[in-house]
Amino acid sequence: MAGTLVAYFSASGVTAKLAANLAGAVGADLYEIEPEIPYTKEDLNWMNKKSRSSVEMDDRSCRPGIGTKVADMDQYDVVFVGFPIWWYREPSIIDTFMEAYDFTGKTVIPFATSGGSGLGDSAKNLQALAPGATVKEGKKFPGSASEATLKAWADSII
Repeated sequence: MAGTLVAYFSASGVTAKLAANLAGAVGADLYEIEPEIPYTKEDLNWMNKKSRSSVEMDDRSCRPGIGTKVADMDQYDVVFVGFPIWWYREPSIIDTFMEAYDFTGKTVIPFATSGGSGLGDSAKNLQALAPGATVKEGKKFPGSASEATLKAWADSII
């Protein structure tokens, strides 16, 4: 798909694998949303209410910094945005990413990995952060989803 970007944040590597398979399936460019300050194992301990991820997710206004930028967002008409589900929604760094660019006229499609929960209000949240975009409902996948499965889904949603 020409003009397509797969942007993703991955804390453990599961979402990274899924994003690479999706980019391969649809012929998209791949961009990793890398935190300015990488997350440590302790930062990701969701059972510790004082861990970095817990504190970020408890504060809806939190915007963790991103270490790199998409070189030319204007070239993309379709942007798949991938992430692990944290606390029944997208991680705060995804909110940072959505606010960093003008998505007016673009189609944004969330996709996620999760041990159990669904996307929750992620699509609604992304739409609020990119009011000029068309944000699709999106889908949760296992990290092992095949390129064929991802291509069929992408073809059905665009």
